[in-house]
Amino acid sequence: MSLTPELVALCYREEVDPGLNARWTPMEDEDYRALALDLDAQSGGAPLWVFAYGSLIWKPEFCSVESRRATAYGWHRAFSLKIDRWRGSREAPGLMMALERGGRCDGVIYRLPDDDRIAQIERLLRRELSSRETISTVRWMPVRTPEGPVNVLGFWLGSTGHDAVSRLPLEEVAGILARACGHVGSCAEYLYNTVLHLEAVGIRDRNLWRLQALVADEIRKLHGAHSAPQTLSGEAKAALDATPVVKISGEKARDPV
Repeated sequence: MSLTPELVALCYREEVDPGLNARWTPMEDEDYRALALDLDAQSGGAPLWVFAYGSLIWKPEFCSVESRRATAYGWHRAFSLKIDRWRGSREAPGLMMALERGGRCDGVIYRLPDDDRIAQIERLLRRELSSRETISTVRWMPVRTPEGPVNVLGFWLGSTGHDAVSRLPLEEVAGILARACGHVGSCAEYLYNTVLHLEAVGIRDRNLWRLQALVADEIRKLHGAHSAPQTLSGEAKAALDATPVVKISGEKARDPV
């Protein structure tokens, strides 16, 4: 893997949380609760599964009781959401991944516990949604698993307006990811952890694999022969020090990280 912890560390810088952009409508507690109840009702009492294709694999922030490898046909992961918060700033916006139509996407699905389902759905929504305008990014989608087809909750590009920047050339994406950092960490860190944890469950996304090499090259160009700083975000330290293992199929619930 060309993108190393040392190169990732070069991208880190202290940033202040700018807060939600004024053009977005904040989600309130009642919004999260209502949406969680609605999604639970839509499931019709069937087991509720969530499709993870990026950071949900390595930082889910909800509890699950089972996990499986899964493939979503007709979808692919891509860095197609412009962000000026979290892993980007107003001065140097970043990109986050979302599902776009076309192709296939290999990932992991997690089954939520039946006895605490509403609370876990709400935790998922609080992690993924910060404004009412992003509610459209939540949808049901079919996936295939070794045990058969499953209908799951997933997050796609949705109706995100001018924040959607789909189909950018990988070279352009690499330039953005190598420069973007926000108050929770850098986009390079996000890419590194995603590729690392996909590899840990036997998934190699050829576009992400090429992208991590491009980002590594871009970081080297930006920083030259400078040695990596010792400062990493707290999230980076935890992720980079941990052994990237995700147990698949039939395992007990794991605590969110």
